[in-house]
Amino acid sequence: MSDEAPVAAEKIEGIVVGVDGSAQSKCALRWAEREAVRRGSVLNIVSAYTIPVFAASSMDAGYSTLDDDLIRGGAEEIVRQAHADLEGSTAQIRTYIESGDPAGVLLDLSQDAELVVVGTRGRGGFVGRLLGSVSSALPAHSKCPTVVVPLCMSKEQEAPADSVNDRKCIVVGVDGSDRARSAVLAAAEAAIASDLTLRLICAVPPVGAALAWMPATVDQEAVLEDVRYQMSVGTKWLRSHYPDLKMETDVVSGPPVEILIRESEHAVLTVTGSRGRGGFTGMLLGSTSQGVLHHSKGPVMVVPDSEDPRLEDRKNFDTRAQEQ
Repeated sequence: MSDEAPVAAEKIEGIVVGVDGSAQSKCALRWAEREAVRRGSVLNIVSAYTIPVFAASSMDAGYSTLDDDLIRGGAEEIVRQAHADLEGSTAQIRTYIESGDPAGVLLDLSQDAELVVVGTRGRGGFVGRLLGSVSSALPAHSKCPTVVVPLCMSKEQEAPADSVNDRKCIVVGVDGSDRARSAVLAAAEAAIASDLTLRLICAVPPVGAALAWMPATVDQEAVLEDVRYQMSVGTKWLRSHYPDLKMETDVVSGPPVEILIRESEHAVLTVTGSRGRGGFTGMLLGSTSQGVLHHSKGPVMVVPDSEDPRLEDRKNFDTRAQEQ
């Protein structure tokens, strides 16, 4: 265990997990520990705290100092307990405490981390809100993939993927955008590392509902057929980079959020991009990513935009585009 050094004192690499003592953050801690062991990565346990405004602005300097000591002491106890909860783990564990906005602290750490893990909601109590708005704000701006772990994880999702009776897979939502393809690459790497099947899902909203403003009638089946073709192109492209990847694909008609939430009930991990096709850069998250984060039955990984050179060669597998 480290000496609880300030975050700013060193460059932190590996997996970062934010803790605040809540049941949700304990679920995130357990998930992050298993992932650190699987990857052989350092597990960095981080707690951040802020001084209440009324104390920081107090005319009594002695009171303000005492308040800071008390709050930091609470954060130190949370970190110590988190480390104790992982007694016997084979992961290399380091602990850190930082004074500052929790979302800002974790965002800074995402610059060098390979993964940031948080729970869905925080406690909002004595040491401040670490995981409330953080679980929504962080995935939108993180520089590395962010995993949000819900409290309602089932035994199936926590158990090793070794039962032939239960479907074990990693699910990724695709929509034809480069952002989604970045998510697909990250999901493929996770599936290969865990020896799991990658399930690619493209949910196409009913044309009548999604395009009601269009004056012309659009053939829903024609739309689905085009999507199926693009999915076949995508799987050939993905296979070229991951020849041993186990894959299955599905194109379904329905609201993407509802479809992915349903899929998350049986998935070890559900993966999405930060924004989908046509997303506005000023948005917190794409509506699909936001909806899945709020209602998923299992862990969700949100993958930020990337400039992966592998995205460029997908066009080589699209024969229709080459013929035009």
